[in-house]
Amino acid sequence: MTHPTPALPTDVLLADDDPVVRFGLKMMLSGAADLRVVAEASDGAEAVELARRHHPDVVLMDIRMPGTDGLTATETLRSRTPAPQVIVLTTFDADAHVLRALRAGAAGFLLKDTPPDELVVAIRHAAQGRPVLSPEVTRRLIARVAGSDQDTRRVAARRRLDALGDRERAVAVEIGAGRSNAEIAARHHLGLTTVKTHVSAILAKLDLNNRVQVALLVHDAGLAQPDQD
Repeated sequence: MTHPTPALPTDVLLADDDPVVRFGLKMMLSGAADLRVVAEASDGAEAVELARRHHPDVVLMDIRMPGTDGLTATETLRSRTPAPQVIVLTTFDADAHVLRALRAGAAGFLLKDTPPDELVVAIRHAAQGRPVLSPEVTRRLIARVAGSDQDTRRVAARRRLDALGDRERAVAVEIGAGRSNAEIAARHHLGLTTVKTHVSAILAKLDLNNRVQVALLVHDAGLAQPDQD
């Protein structure tokens, strides 16, 4: 009789300059049998080095750290192949720094007071390549944070979106409005599998990691359409 091979645990790296915060995070994750903290870093440079050594699946990254900050570390980690998923930890729910991290390919962000059960679920989602942001949070973040170089970004974003076909572009705009695949399917009279195929094509053609980055690109292009339903 053969027995199924146990699933490998998700390896997690903690990056925060406060040892008390790291201890708290480690304690919160200790109750999840499928998660394993493999390393702890006190700044961005150390996080990058420890990620090189331990190959974590997910990094919990504080933004504000001395020396190399979490944003620079996130950009470095996400540029690697293979790249770990990064969840940004912050005390702000609509911070320009968070937006930069999302543009760099972070899976999403969590507030530092996130309950333990939600933290565990978020890490599991990130490890599966799913964004750690609800559509509502995506809409709110984009609406509240704007950069000073909007015109330059708009031209560049529209040029990138030109790579999409008409249907893909329509789906991308829906993603920019924070709509789920099911909502997009209903609005455009498409099958859910068809929508998923379009989303995969959009990510591949635009060389993006997740739908949060698609939403940001649509916003930069000035094509975001708030939900009026």
